[in-house]
Amino acid sequence: MTFWLLAGRLLSSAGGGSMRSMTRALAVIGVPCSAGAHHGGLERGPGALRAAGLPDRLRQAGWQVADTGDLTPRVFTTDPAHPRARNRDAVVQACRDVASATSQAIAAGRIPVLVGGDCSITAGAVAGCLARRPDTGLVYLDGDADLRTPQTTIAGNFDGMVIAALLGEGDRGYTGLAGAAPMLPPERLAILGYDDGDIDPAERHLLSPPLSYTDGKRVAADPVGAAATARTHVEASAGAIVVHFDVDAVDSADLPLANYPHHGKGLTFGAAMAVLRELCASPAFTALVLTEVNPTHDPAGELLGRYLDGVTAALAEPARDR
Repeated sequence: MTFWLLAGRLLSSAGGGSMRSMTRALAVIGVPCSAGAHHGGLERGPGALRAAGLPDRLRQAGWQVADTGDLTPRVFTTDPAHPRARNRDAVVQACRDVASATSQAIAAGRIPVLVGGDCSITAGAVAGCLARRPDTGLVYLDGDADLRTPQTTIAGNFDGMVIAALLGEGDRGYTGLAGAAPMLPPERLAILGYDDGDIDPAERHLLSPPLSYTDGKRVAADPVGAAATARTHVEASAGAIVVHFDVDAVDSADLPLANYPHHGKGLTFGAAMAVLRELCASPAFTALVLTEVNPTHDPAGELLGRYLDGVTAALAEPARDR
């Protein structure tokens, strides 16, 4: 990882930022991982989204696309021996794989589109981006704040620990994916779309400035304005931005694809896509992570098609602008 960080500094000083911001090339990377979730199914997401036409739809949206295939599957088990950190070794290895693939894609001049899989993989995407761009930041659109740690969790799933880990709290193998913890300073992190009522009092201290945080109710009231505020906050100190989109930010009554549904508390699908469009339009947009799509909830494939219509439409305008 030390070598990666040095490489990132050299790339940045050599003008890598301006080259990156102009690329129209994507690398689709499948991450069939459900190890960090609370049950299986998410490992089928990359295959199902490819079968529904993801690479071709991205090409039609104006991008050059290289589909690099899938990383090694890491599948959920109940792991009763580790109830507060389930499948820890599998999650950490999945994130290391993601970090390597992300770093390689960026080095090749492409924007990685990481297709999960559960949310735990976003820590790996951030680590991989940091390897090339030490000025990396993250905007996290999610139905949950993901502030859990092995000390505060009940379920023990790493997909609920992502933001805490990026801020340096939690399992040391997970928090240390990019070397020293924390991976990100709070001023380079924005979270939005989460259910504020689901935050444990023991975790609430993490929601404080200079981190930017906007719950789902406020995002629903002004999706584009909330996204612009989050984007501006991170752009102020980050030259490279990872965008995370968990489908559970969408109300399950509108698009029931998530393993962990939010009934009556999520965004409309249209509002979520308006947010995604604004975030990906940033000139610092460097990577996209799509998570928590469980195709077993959609045997006919109708919801997957709608999901891809929205995601590719959100990326069409950024493709034209580059």
